Amino acid sequence: MDATTERLVDFALQAQYAALPPEAVHECKRRLIDTFGSAIGAYDEPLSGMARKIALRSRGDSMATIWGSTAAATPEAAAFANGVMLRFLDVSDTYLGKSRGHPSDMIAGILAVAESVHADGASVINAVAIAYDVYCSFCQAVDVNSKGLDQPVYAILGAVVGAGKLLGLTREQMGHAVSLALVPNLALAQSRQGELSAWKGCAGANAARNAVFAAALAQEGFTGPEAAFEGAGGLWDIVGRFDWPLPNGTHMVTQSHIKSVPVCYHGQSAVIAAFDLRGRVDVNGIEEIEVEGYRAAVLMMGNDASRWAPATRETADHSMPYVIAIALLDGRVTSGSFAPARLTDPQVAALMRKVKVRESAELTAQYPEAAPARLQIRMASGAVHKAEIKYPTGHARQPMDDAELERKFCELFAAHGNETRAKAVLGALWKLDTAKDVGPEVIALMASDPR
Repeated sequence: MDATTERLVDFALQAQYAALPPEAVHECKRRLIDTFGSAIGAYDEPLSGMARKIALRSRGDSMATIWGSTAAATPEAAAFANGVMLRFLDVSDTYLGKSRGHPSDMIAGILAVAESVHADGASVINAVAIAYDVYCSFCQAVDVNSKGLDQPVYAILGAVVGAGKLLGLTREQMGHAVSLALVPNLALAQSRQGELSAWKGCAGANAARNAVFAAALAQEGFTGPEAAFEGAGGLWDIVGRFDWPLPNGTHMVTQSHIKSVPVCYHGQSAVIAAFDLRGRVDVNGIEEIEVEGYRAAVLMMGNDASRWAPATRETADHSMPYVIAIALLDGRVTSGSFAPARLTDPQVAALMRKVKVRESAELTAQYPEAAPARLQIRMASGAVHKAEIKYPTGHARQPMDDAELERKFCELFAAHGNETRAKAVLGALWKLDTAKDVGPEVIALMASDPR
């Protein structure tokens, strides 16, 4: 192992549930609630069904449940299917650092391994906390996106050490698992360029799957290249040498941001500002809509012609003109906002043409500590209306409280199960630390409509 791998392995092996402060335990439960809600809300989406169909081709001695059903597959296949569901609606959590991504992508892999080994709830919470610490500190250490790599590079490392912890890997095995996860699986940033495909929401699921597979390979005795980070041809050769301080005494699960609307995180503040302005304007009298944002928001949601003519759901939820138009027309953004009929609605297209998106140096300077947006609507009458949001609802500095998080969960769960079952799942997740076996005591409760 090179020195970076050694630090990562030792960090994971030394982490213990008993050392987690109550705040970190509580925030892990909140992220699990948010993640499961995001997944079950997308259960009936066509892409989710496609992923389940592929997963159910696999069978093995060690199995994990496809969330929302009683069907099971191998842990790596279940990790992929569940990961596709949890990302499909684009309403799962986000972390912002030098780079950014969706750390809850890792939960699909961690829970698949946990169920396959009959892990208790405390072990799951510890594994999730470790994974978030690795993912988020890695985002803080180096921007792999600027080097042409995608966010699954962060996810696969957090997920593999979380999975390895649950599998009880030795130090040597964990080192090989890290190498077997990283070296074969450097995802390309092409996934998030131009017109976005279905893979945009599947890339994190693929990282979860590959992390589970890498941990399983290491457990069986497979070895990986010895210097995945620092050796010739290692990650340092691709992204440059970087320092990676791992958390010491703090836990980064407390610092990810929960979404309140199902759009790219960089559009959250702008959409909330549009909701605020909607009550003050007559949409039919709008002459121009100016959106000011920070650089990453403009690059992700307003710097490509496809964002003014989205042909796919994946592009639409990453289109600033589209989500602003929907927010102003409907007063809400839901999964139905991205239906094919809405994507081709002439009224939406007409309002999108009035949207201008530009970077504000002032707002860029506030990012990533904040995720600000400023909207200005100029009316045909000459009147001007403005709104600005610095921390969108769910941001670590403007968090949802537990009641708001439960409402989000129940609204998402309603797509697949009734309120009684939703409350049962919530109760089990709030008491996760007391569960003896997460499979029957937690995951099985989500199968409200087996199919």
